[in-house]
Amino acid sequence: MATIKSSKGSEAQILSVGTYRPARLVPNSEIVDRIDSSDEWIQQRTGIESRRFAGPDESVIDMAQAASEMALKRAKLSIADIDTVIVATITFPYQAPSAATALIERLGNPKAAAFDVGAACAGFCYGVGMANDLIRGGTSKNVLVVGVEKISDFTDPDDRATAFIFADGAGAVVVSAADHVGIGPTIWGSDAANRDAILMEPAWTDYKKTPQSTIEQLKWPNIEQQGQTVFRWAVFEMSKAAIRTLEAAGVSVDQLGAFIPHQANFRIIEAMARQMDIPDSVVIADDIKTNGNTSAASIPLAMDALLEKHPELHGSLALLIGYGAGLVYAGQVVQLPPAPK
Repeated sequence: MATIKSSKGSEAQILSVGTYRPARLVPNSEIVDRIDSSDEWIQQRTGIESRRFAGPDESVIDMAQAASEMALKRAKLSIADIDTVIVATITFPYQAPSAATALIERLGNPKAAAFDVGAACAGFCYGVGMANDLIRGGTSKNVLVVGVEKISDFTDPDDRATAFIFADGAGAVVVSAADHVGIGPTIWGSDAANRDAILMEPAWTDYKKTPQSTIEQLKWPNIEQQGQTVFRWAVFEMSKAAIRTLEAAGVSVDQLGAFIPHQANFRIIEAMARQMDIPDSVVIADDIKTNGNTSAASIPLAMDALLEKHPELHGSLALLIGYGAGLVYAGQVVQLPPAPK
């Protein structure tokens, strides 16, 4: 009987990170009047001082392109070197074709494998996990993983529960073949029984009726969430998932250089750190404070900001964990990219 040839690949590493932050910085003072709140209230509950909103003419693809080009330049690769592109997003306003195929056409490699991941705030870590497996399995050699969101298009500015939380931006990493383990096993899962805790549910409404027909228009959906449910799940269940991720990688918490969780809420981040007994020697990402919750883009944005502020962390170990609508999560221990030469 014939056998299938093995396509065993190599280990993988994050070679570089690139980001794009919209120019428009929106402080709490610009939001509070519409939601009958205050800067103090927002900071006490989330740690957010400001966030960035994309301009009306900036698209998900525009932001993804800018972040990708930075990551490629830092990796000293061209788009022609990339064989697979994974885009994590929930705000690309088309069911098909994908954001990933729009991105590779824009970047100049329209023949690459390309697909989207719809895992909300966990999407980037899902993408990193798949990139690692694709390289280790021999399917890919260089994978571009992008997390990008324009959530301002999907946020009700009058919703007191969400208007101050979400923001826009893009982050990308190049994941490449390596001769050492640069990405640990991905620990992932979901709590789908509580999937309604975060929703982007479109509302159908009749805008014209005649005896002959009913014409329906699909309204742009706004994001909604049950804040307390999400907070409790994130603090208690994600700290457990993070510990399992460390165990799977064979790394103790004191061996980390950095902890880079999804930037959902700084109170959640602080509570997770306490639950995990993270020592003071580990630098904890806090990009949420000035850039808000950018969903799938938050971890690469936070990674880049951390490396800019702490260049000594290049090449050190970091724990990544993303979690969000679904309720889904994914995490891995990674070696942070080397310093650009």
